[in-house]
Amino acid sequence: MQTTFKIPLKFLFRMIDSPQPIVEHPFHKFRKAIASKEFLITAEVSPPKGSDPTHMLTQTRSLKGRVHAVNITDSSRAVMSMSPVAASVLIQQQIGIETVCQLACRDRNRIALQGDLFGAAALGITNILALTGDPVKAGDSPDARSVFDYESVRLLQLIQKLNQGIDANGKALPHQGTNFLAGAAVDPQSRSWSGLQRRFERKINAGAQFFQSQLITDFDRLDKFVNQIANQSDKPVLAGIFLIKSAKNALFLNKYVPGVQIPEHIIDRLAKAKSPLQEGLAIAAEQIQTARQICQGVHIMAIKAEHLIPEILDRAGVSVI
Repeated sequence: MQTTFKIPLKFLFRMIDSPQPIVEHPFHKFRKAIASKEFLITAEVSPPKGSDPTHMLTQTRSLKGRVHAVNITDSSRAVMSMSPVAASVLIQQQIGIETVCQLACRDRNRIALQGDLFGAAALGITNILALTGDPVKAGDSPDARSVFDYESVRLLQLIQKLNQGIDANGKALPHQGTNFLAGAAVDPQSRSWSGLQRRFERKINAGAQFFQSQLITDFDRLDKFVNQIANQSDKPVLAGIFLIKSAKNALFLNKYVPGVQIPEHIIDRLAKAKSPLQEGLAIAAEQIQTARQICQGVHIMAIKAEHLIPEILDRAGVSVI
């Protein structure tokens, strides 16, 4: 027999009116690490192409205590996958690791972008990486129709408005605004130096609070970018570090990923190694050590091998967070 407990109205109203203790938001550690100038570590995690999150959660669980946040992709390379908002919530609730939720303009107009941002805020997501999005022709649904109502700069501006309690149409929200930490992508290896500087400044002015770079292969170029452009702001840059598993993997990246050019000496190291994977781990660790001398953080991409990221960090001498 089920027992029903009735709360007298006077006690219910007293509970509602009573001041609640102020509790620190559990997922503000990333922004605090930025503010305190810590060396930032994030790792990329891709949601599944389906509704079963088991493998994603298993891979991500190994990152707890080793990264400030995991970065959840939004149908990267235009390959369909689970919603990044749903994946971010699953990871935060079931594993307790803070997330940076990517949001791409490719698949959403301004109405959908605002809806997803409100949903993310309601579910405890506090960090957003604003992206334009890869073209659909590169993905698994080349006949899909792109939206691109906004691009990354306008999405950053939208997030800034929502944080101020204003919607895309300039109207006040009925309740308080959001509290997102917004980030943006940057490619220090861009061929156009003036274009790189102009785009970076536009994203700063639009509200970007941190920058995540594309895969870095030219660290001299990264150093030049940080010293001549990024250091004019106080916003951290996280260098993209990619676990290259073999010479074949490197050649694939060079051929199919725009802007990537793995140097010949790296390809030779991988080709001659007895264990290409172990050599790839060593290379990634070396690159983290190099990046640490240049910028404020790294973003590690180890596609389908996220469980190896702690070993890379150990080799690089990066302690537990």
